[in-house]
Amino acid sequence: MPLKVDAIGKKIGPVIKDYTWKDVILYALGIGAGFHEIDYTYEKRLKVIPTFSVAMIFDFFREVAAASEINIAGVLHVGQDIIFHNPIPPSGTMATEGMITNYYDKGTKGALVVARSGTSHSTGEKLFTSITTLFGRLDGGFGGRNAPHDIVDFPDREPDFMIEALPSPDQPLLYRLSGDTFGLHVDAEFAKMVGFEKPIMHGLCTYGFACRALMASLTPGKPEKVRRLACRFLQALYPGEPIKTLVWKTKEGTAVWRTINAGTGDVVIDKGVFEYGEIPSAGEGVRKHEHTTHLTGDHLPTSGTKEDRPAVAAEIGELSMVKAIFEKMPGIFNAEAAKGVDATFQFNISGEGGGDWYAEIKDGACKVQAGVHPNPTTTIKMDAADFVDMINGKLPAMQAFTSGKLKIGGDIMKSQLITRLFKF
Repeated sequence: MPLKVDAIGKKIGPVIKDYTWKDVILYALGIGAGFHEIDYTYEKRLKVIPTFSVAMIFDFFREVAAASEINIAGVLHVGQDIIFHNPIPPSGTMATEGMITNYYDKGTKGALVVARSGTSHSTGEKLFTSITTLFGRLDGGFGGRNAPHDIVDFPDREPDFMIEALPSPDQPLLYRLSGDTFGLHVDAEFAKMVGFEKPIMHGLCTYGFACRALMASLTPGKPEKVRRLACRFLQALYPGEPIKTLVWKTKEGTAVWRTINAGTGDVVIDKGVFEYGEIPSAGEGVRKHEHTTHLTGDHLPTSGTKEDRPAVAAEIGELSMVKAIFEKMPGIFNAEAAKGVDATFQFNISGEGGGDWYAEIKDGACKVQAGVHPNPTTTIKMDAADFVDMINGKLPAMQAFTSGKLKIGGDIMKSQLITRLFKF
């Protein structure tokens, strides 16, 4: 299924997130901080590690994935750039608004989805601007333009700082509690299904390790002096593998960096840029980086309510019972989209009002029946209430999947056909 072209430029949000000092400390522990960095792990004099910002916008990432209709079987987070306008307070409420700004076509390699957002605190202060790049390994070849070159020059000399770290073999289990619950980082079966030997580290967790290394080298004890942190995620890192963050100062207030797998020498994160010093005003900071990020924070939407998501097709209306949904499915079947499809989807819906149903698709025909199929192509498991919310447009499928509310077994690729085959 191609990327949804008309999603570009449409407002996403506001996405609201409440947090307390416990969330700040949990995040710090999740990226390797401990007693040796007590200001980040004890509420008495608590300071916030700047990359806590990404933990506060995980839900925005999910909204971007859902709006773009990127194929969840091949999605990876490959780029992150955060520009800071004010230090992050240790508690409060954050509101994030933004939009998808570009799709880039990498042909057979896949596609890039770029989104920008601005996040403000409940005090009214603008905290940070984010530029996020998602990679869809299965979404390329749609005829779009290629991405512009992202050039970061590294000095031809030894790094000024080299900071070693050893993430725990269990690091993803702790980090995911800050909100990034994607199965790739915890579910061995899912990880193997998408091509990895076992669950991998969150790229943004390694990003947090790098932030700690950069602060220790260039802004020790002063996270409020971090102004920008940008990078590209290159390779997967398995939990428990040692890392080194290499840092080169290029001029006052600016450094470039990369993180390598210390065991293999492979570059895990590259094209890193770190800017530090007194934080300028929000407008000044964002305008400075406009040429590299294609982002102007001053242009972000700042008011209005979230667009209503379309409910299930008009023929159905909003349904409140699982059984009624399956009874209506044959009537909203898209026979044209089913040409050449031979698949059986098993639905195991748990909880009150749930049950087992399967849909057989073959030769342009559809049969929906209660029960368990002996050999389904794809199995979908959900709680009844979540399933009803998803069908009625109240719970985006991507959000349900990454949060663990939607579990897909068997041929995960075929699950992408469901929205084409039925007019949800």
